[in-house]
Formats: sequence, C-alpha cells, structure tokens
Amino acid sequence: MQSVVWVCIAFSLKKNEFVISKQILRSGTSIGALVREAEYAESGLDFIHKLSIAQKECNETLYWIELLNKTDFIDKNLFDSLNDDAVELMQLLTAIIVKRKQNLKKNNP
Repeated sequence: MQSVVWVCIAFSLKKNEFVISKQILRSGTSIGALVREAEYAESGLDFIHKLSIAQKECNETLYWIELLNKTDFIDKNLFDSLNDDAVELMQLLTAIIVKRKQNLKKNNP
C-alpha cells in the first residue's frame, strides 16, 4: 500500500486535507507492519491473529478509499487503482488466513 503514502502526502500538500489522509495513512501502513510482525509470530495462532488484524486494517482502508471516492475527493482512476490494490491485498490476506487455519486443524485434530 505504498500508494497510500503518496496519496496522503499529496492530500496534505495540494489540498490541505489532514484528517482523512491521516486515517487512511494509519490504516494503510499498519497492514504492512502487521504482516512484518506476523513473520516472527510466536505460534500459528499468533500468526493468524496478526494477519486477521491486518485484514481488519485493510477493510478500514477500503472504507476511507470509498469515502474519498463518494465525496469526489479523488477521481475515478485513482479510486480504481487504490481500491483494486486494497481488494487484492484483502483477498491475499484472507487466503493466507484460511490456509493457515486449515493447516492448524490438520496438524491438531
């Protein structure tokens, strides 16, 4: 979600918008931080927990992107790009979580 950082910088500099841009910056960047935390999870359940929080943050980021679009703060091209990235990331996180849960059940019947 590097594009989120660039969008937030542009909002701050060009549009003097700080409230929503900070919200989307927080939720958008926390996804990557949580994925990095999950790399060194203490257990399979801890890994799932951290990725589940990242999934929630991704969903929040989608909300902010949708709000920016519905208020005409961003154009359709930027919305489509940001939304597509976030949806793809959400699908990836969901797939990883589901697979890890299946593996845990298989190994701990």
